[in-house]
Amino acid sequence: MATEAHGEATGLSFHPMDQFIVRPLFGDGAVHWYTPTNVTLWLFLIVAATLALLVMGTRGRAIVPSRSQSIAELAYGLVHKMVADIAGKDGLKYFPYIMTLFMFIVFANFLGLLPMAFTVTSHIAVTGVLALSVFLTVTAIGFIKNGAHFLDLFWVRSAPLAIRPVLAVIEVISYFVRPVSHSIRLAGNMIAGHAVIKVFAGFAAIAAVAPISIIAVVGMYAFEILVAFIQAYVFTILTCVYLKDALHPSH
Repeated sequence: MATEAHGEATGLSFHPMDQFIVRPLFGDGAVHWYTPTNVTLWLFLIVAATLALLVMGTRGRAIVPSRSQSIAELAYGLVHKMVADIAGKDGLKYFPYIMTLFMFIVFANFLGLLPMAFTVTSHIAVTGVLALSVFLTVTAIGFIKNGAHFLDLFWVRSAPLAIRPVLAVIEVISYFVRPVSHSIRLAGNMIAGHAVIKVFAGFAAIAAVAPISIIAVVGMYAFEILVAFIQAYVFTILTCVYLKDALHPSH
């Protein structure tokens, strides 16, 4: 009780993790698998924003592009070059899938920085599905394209024969850990950054430290804008690396 009273007196009654709670859009009842939630709303807005940029923003196909067309073309060129450089020409066949992943994560991260927004990439339920879809897709591609030779990915022929079995076990473990690290990296960075911003914003209620708190929030917000893009970029690069392994499994 004394702690609560002290918190109320100093204006520090805030909960940085409350922003990640999944809530129903209508009412205050329990959340079921069919319940429209804040996650549902922001997933819809992410898809709408992606379509608005890539479809509506480029429908004119002007020689002198508009701002939206320029942004769409820059994103297209960035991901296309990434796929070509990492996965090779064979990987360009899967460019639409990788481009979709990149745009979804970029918009999810940036829309999550809006006031009162919900960052869907802060939830493992979302990033886990994205990472698992990449894992299953590249694994399927590896077996379809290479057959049993895809297992060469786990057999390091350049290593001495005596240690190849040990390396094979390590390679298998690291391969199946991929979707875990792939998803946790994105969600963890989103949670950490947004929580820190919320903490700094909470201290703005104290007059003595309000100026420092506001400066910290602005600085952290600018940093999170950078992180929002970098995390989408890193997720896409890793997808390209995994695709390269599936297309060319030999060490």
